[in-house]
Amino acid sequence: MTPSHDVAPTGRPVTAVTVSDRSSDGRREDESGKVLVAALEALGYAVTGPVVVPDGVDSVAGALREAVAAGSRLVVTTGGTGMGPRDLTPEGTRQVITRDNPGLAELLRREGARHTPFAAASRGVVGVVDWTEEQGPGGTLVVNLPGRPSAVQEGMDVIGPLLAHLLDQVAGGDH
Repeated sequence: MTPSHDVAPTGRPVTAVTVSDRSSDGRREDESGKVLVAALEALGYAVTGPVVVPDGVDSVAGALREAVAAGSRLVVTTGGTGMGPRDLTPEGTRQVITRDNPGLAELLRREGARHTPFAAASRGVVGVVDWTEEQGPGGTLVVNLPGRPSAVQEGMDVIGPLLAHLLDQVAGGDH
């Protein structure tokens, strides 16, 4: 994974991941990934991706592990958070995160409900992957957003103003 910019506010790139069977096999253009990258870049982050993977626990967990290994301080996913049988982004994410943050996930659902009642069906999670000693202090914040492009923008509008503080905390900064 190569970042598309040299520097991010965190000093490390962030990774955008699209989870979609149809986008991964070329049947559908990845519109939500484009919105996600644009929103992250507008916040000043160097963005790797969108990395497009098919739905499924293993593909999501693999993409997250790869981003963490590459040193990303933030990974935001889009897609795979609904109720469909292949919507397994939360399950793949839970295999990788070491600490969850249900408050942020609930904030995203609550604010999403201002736009559509379907936000309540999102099963997205938010959590931290603590880094190993070899990686140094800190970790990676992982945020699952729904796959609808408008839901991605709405979610980034909610989480965007919080990111600098959250990433500082994950890196070991003061509260």
